[in-house]
Amino acid sequence: MADMKREVERKYELPEPSGKGAGKSAGKGAGKSVGKGAGKGAGKGGPVASGGTNGLPDLTRVLTRVDGVASVAVRGVVELDAVYYDTADLRLAADSVTLRRRSGGADEGWHLKLPVSADVRDEIRAPLAGGVPAELAALVRSRTRDAELIPVVRLRSSRDVSHLLDADGTRLAEVSVDSVRAQRLGDRVAAVAWTEIEVELADGTDPALLDAVDKRLRKAGLRRSAAPSKLARALVETAPGPGDGPGPVGGPSADAAKTTGHAKTTGPAKTAGSAKTAGAGEAAGAAVSPAAPAAPRPRPVTAGDHVLAYLRAQADAIVAQDPAVRRDLPDAVHQLRVATRRMRSTFRTHRALLDRAATDPVADELKWLAAELGVDRDHEVLDARLRARAGALPAPLLLGPVSARLQAWHAAGSAGSRERTLAVLDSPRYLALLTSIDTLLADPPLRPAAARKPGKALPKAILKAYGKLADRTEHALALPPGPERDTALHGARKAAKRARYAAEAARPALGKPAKRFAKRVKAVQTLLGEHQDSVVARDALRTLAIKAHAAGESAFTWGLLYGQEQARAADSERELPGVWARASARKIRSELTG
Repeated sequence: MADMKREVERKYELPEPSGKGAGKSAGKGAGKSVGKGAGKGAGKGGPVASGGTNGLPDLTRVLTRVDGVASVAVRGVVELDAVYYDTADLRLAADSVTLRRRSGGADEGWHLKLPVSADVRDEIRAPLAGGVPAELAALVRSRTRDAELIPVVRLRSSRDVSHLLDADGTRLAEVSVDSVRAQRLGDRVAAVAWTEIEVELADGTDPALLDAVDKRLRKAGLRRSAAPSKLARALVETAPGPGDGPGPVGGPSADAAKTTGHAKTTGPAKTAGSAKTAGAGEAAGAAVSPAAPAAPRPRPVTAGDHVLAYLRAQADAIVAQDPAVRRDLPDAVHQLRVATRRMRSTFRTHRALLDRAATDPVADELKWLAAELGVDRDHEVLDARLRARAGALPAPLLLGPVSARLQAWHAAGSAGSRERTLAVLDSPRYLALLTSIDTLLADPPLRPAAARKPGKALPKAILKAYGKLADRTEHALALPPGPERDTALHGARKAAKRARYAAEAARPALGKPAKRFAKRVKAVQTLLGEHQDSVVARDALRTLAIKAHAAGESAFTWGLLYGQEQARAADSERELPGVWARASARKIRSELTG
């Protein structure tokens, strides 16, 4: 995998010149005039060092007033040349993802930036090469599918760099004044220029410093950039105006082509784009205007609106977790599976609102995906549990090669697991599933009941899911301890998940009553999950004991661990009636209906 760096930064710009109206025209005018002047000033030593150049405050004076900053060290001017890649309909930009090939500077190469949270992005780097590196193309595949990645914008920047240092000379942050020249590539070439200030924390710096710097820069007259990235600003300010036509994106200019080459990713013809870029009723994959990312989705009004909002959140989670799984980040597989389960559960719970003829095929494919990813995830969880239990035993009770046998068992169960997971995510079946989700959400199969008010339709669905949970829980509690009860309790756990997900989907409409209901049901689900984990662990421990005995080893430790798991399961079963009584209280349900 390519190198990764977590980037924590904020961008600032000069206030609009007086007399200029808000909007693109003012932005273009201000950007061009400021960009040209600032570029000259930066070349002579830079606004950070000299201060006051072309409307910029004296940043050295401003920043040395920040608590913890002892000095500002000028590092000089760097010339950067970056070409940004995206699909023709800008699917990456729609999700605030950027992919660029940049020359110049200490970190030249290919950079993929994935949003993490406000002001935070993960930057994955690969060496400078002619075409989009395969590992970076894979990380955006859940968004691009099989669409071609083409050059869309070229940014050339004169970057005046300074470092904020503490009393020991340790770098706290980098401050750069960037004079940017942006050129939109394609049949209708457009260009714009502007100046911006970027503050990026050094690794290990307290994020509170960013707030302290922010306060000083605002007081000095700067303002936070309205655009989340240079690319986003370039796309807005070079967007076609009225009467200009769509201005197709693609095909680098001759100048850019010499610098970058025309990079492609292999694959069949373009597939449907993200649901975020398609309005209601549009066919999935329809081209969008190559400008800014899509506007925020409207507030839900009807019951169907709320269900669709929840489904779209899960679709977004699947797409976002895909690169996290590919990067092998902690808990990524689990989060991806949770999103698939929530979507499947919502299809099932809200059959009164959604046409099963459209949702059932998607649900079947989601079940396939969860099962494919689940084998390795479940084995990892079980391995961690068994290692923790064995590690907690006193040394005198560890008879035989317990650690070595556990290691061999884990290796056998996880052999090729990483390769299998990546093969699933690269499979045509998985990419087709993502497209089918987009298609369904772009033109949702709503039934007439979806137009009802959420205050009536959503509680009804929650209570129906609760009824199934109640039936399964009461049935399980009536059975004697043993395998049959274990199976029944596992079924109750699945019903608890569905009831909880139904309440989560309704929370924006129903508020605190849905939140309380979900919390009580989650307690039931958690307890039953612990019980099921114990059932699975006992089965594995029995297998380990049999293999140890067959190899002439002592099976004592495995038997001891088995007994401990059996005791934990019994504890869960004893706790269940009390936890269930709190979740099944009539008041919790009556609050849902007002």
